[in-house]
Amino acid sequence: METPLILISNDDGIAAPGIHVLAGIAQRLGDVYIVAPSAPQSGMSSAMSVNTPLRITEHNSSGYDGNVRVFSVSGTPVDCIKLAMHNILPRRPDLMLCGINHGSNAGNNLIYSGTMGAVMEACMIGIPAIGYSLTHHSMAADFTQAMPYVEKISRAVIASGLPEGLCLNVNFPAKVAIEGLRVVRSAKSHWTEEYREYTDPSGRPFYWLTGKQINDEPDADDTDLYWLDRNYATVVPVTPDQTNVSAIKAVEAIIG
Repeated sequence: METPLILISNDDGIAAPGIHVLAGIAQRLGDVYIVAPSAPQSGMSSAMSVNTPLRITEHNSSGYDGNVRVFSVSGTPVDCIKLAMHNILPRRPDLMLCGINHGSNAGNNLIYSGTMGAVMEACMIGIPAIGYSLTHHSMAADFTQAMPYVEKISRAVIASGLPEGLCLNVNFPAKVAIEGLRVVRSAKSHWTEEYREYTDPSGRPFYWLTGKQINDEPDADDTDLYWLDRNYATVVPVTPDQTNVSAIKAVEAIIG
């Protein structure tokens, strides 16, 4: 049987510790190609480079046991998946993993996430794909509690695959002992106080992204934010097809 081929990317960039923790786990499951942005690309969602040339750089992989190759791309997470498929990988991968992201991708963060942008890109071309995130933005974050779950979920998907058009958004609570795992939906949420205003030395205002995520349904016990607050890891099944099929007839009635 052919050894599984695993493609790994992220949106924190090639130097982020989380991606190398993920690759260390993945290399126990198959041959690994890391193809990640050369610089941080958080919040890029499914953006891709249109009018910018892209460059691929191969890096030393001596820190691994021999079945890992490491590349960076001067673009977005989606650029990484596209170039990996067309110019880097020796064959079609059996699994695509993204992360481990430094920061939450639960609730409405899913929409903005470069991590999940890469996952959905892989999903759209039929590759089983999983995004992993830890709810801690620090580059010194401790991934120890999440690691057994990453291996368990990844092994299961290699063995059984995923339904067509479906990928997974997995989030882990940080700085706690993880109590277990829940398969749930994304919570309805919003961000408050999103930008802070400052003044530069010339007296001109500028703005810096900040704010806090608010769970709009804090008592709903079938959401990711509910269970993350209770120290559980969460798995949200995601589909890139955003068509609201159930609304077609209603829209027909509105527009005639």
